[in-house]
Amino acid sequence: DTQHEDMLHDAQLDYYSRKLATASSDRTIKIFDVLGDQYNLAATLSGHAGPVWQVSWAHPKFGVLLASCSFDGKVVIHREAPAGVWAPIHEQTSQGAHQASVNSIAWAPHEYGLVLGCASADGTVTILKHQADDSWAVEVLEDPSRLGCNAVNFAPVLAEHANAPGGPLPPLKLATGGCDKNVRIWEQSPDGSWGTPLTLSGHADWVRDVAFAPNDEKTLVSCSEDKTVLVWTQTGSEWASSPLCAGGFESPVWRVSWSVTGNLLAVSSGDAKVTLWKQSLEGDWESVADVPDTN
Repeated sequence: DTQHEDMLHDAQLDYYSRKLATASSDRTIKIFDVLGDQYNLAATLSGHAGPVWQVSWAHPKFGVLLASCSFDGKVVIHREAPAGVWAPIHEQTSQGAHQASVNSIAWAPHEYGLVLGCASADGTVTILKHQADDSWAVEVLEDPSRLGCNAVNFAPVLAEHANAPGGPLPPLKLATGGCDKNVRIWEQSPDGSWGTPLTLSGHADWVRDVAFAPNDEKTLVSCSEDKTVLVWTQTGSEWASSPLCAGGFESPVWRVSWSVTGNLLAVSSGDAKVTLWKQSLEGDWESVADVPDTN
């Protein structure tokens, strides 16, 4: 029992799997403490005036921070300090950035600092970056289609960069999925500016989610209302796609999510099923589990 009074849209465990955050159409976020198979309600967070679509935990090196986005066009960053006491530390309102629903949020790899990507139905993507004076800088990326963005996800930092403290990081890179049926790859230039994104075409309907492999910045998965999941791979400067499974799925596909090690891919579709996929040694993708909704 999530104790929400309306539809549940998202549920995310924190880095250590000790806290669970849930987002709902009842305009609230609930925080549960996780102990074994016990989930105890610890807090109810408000602040949104519409359905809350997604929540996202920041890396624990920054403390206990949770971002949320909503139909109300607002992004809120909540902090727990001290333990058990939650308060908003930043609110990005519709007057300051997005003019429509914010559909998706994602934190950049922690090596870049506190950086949050936000995708909106108004066709823009904003990048919120925490500053030394405790303020938040905002960059606005204009999606060329202006038809709306449904998803955002950052490329990972590979081990050779993550394990070299003080060394140069690769350019910040992110992917978005839009209502124009396209996936876009955005990359920040060394001078900090964002150029024209690379457009990847392959879906026949809205792109609902995108996800870089956690250990490979050259592998990206996208899913769509067209009932397909595409696996994109980069060779040189070119991206090519292949279907996760021949014939696609029976219903629109809403979410894709990698395991921490990148060896399993979870696919959530509109028929209330979650399927797990694994790549074989030959490079083909095989379904290894089919988990129907038990509710």
